[in-house]
Amino acid sequence: MFISEKQVEIRYAETDQMGIVYHANYLIWCEIGRTQFVKDIGYDYAKLEADGYLSPVMDFSIQYKAAMHYGQTATVRTWVESHSKLRTSYGYEVLHEDGTVAAKATSLHIIVKKENLRPVALSKIDPVWDAKYTKAARNKE
Repeated sequence: MFISEKQVEIRYAETDQMGIVYHANYLIWCEIGRTQFVKDIGYDYAKLEADGYLSPVMDFSIQYKAAMHYGQTATVRTWVESHSKLRTSYGYEVLHEDGTVAAKATSLHIIVKKENLRPVALSKIDPVWDAKYTKAARNKE
């Protein structure tokens, strides 16, 4: 199973009045991690969009474990949790510098044609990318 890692410097603007990272920023960091994952396996999400496809989020779930603060560096670990004909689920861990888990999350995505928002299988767009996801998936479907 391939796991991508991306470090994110926590900025002051990402914290609340208590100096703790505001919860919605973890979703943004997961998106950063997912984009890095796609790059790390040799693809470009922007090209997918330029070719007329989108990959909307169908579901997002997150569990917060240990607060993060301004000045820390978070590491976002991302992998393919499962991949089927029309759905891809990504797994995420956001880690403190010492490896403590700050949050765990999953997101579920499909690919649609930009012009009509109809679902399309990744295997029809890019069979090699699809094969990499199938091989990389933690849980085989």
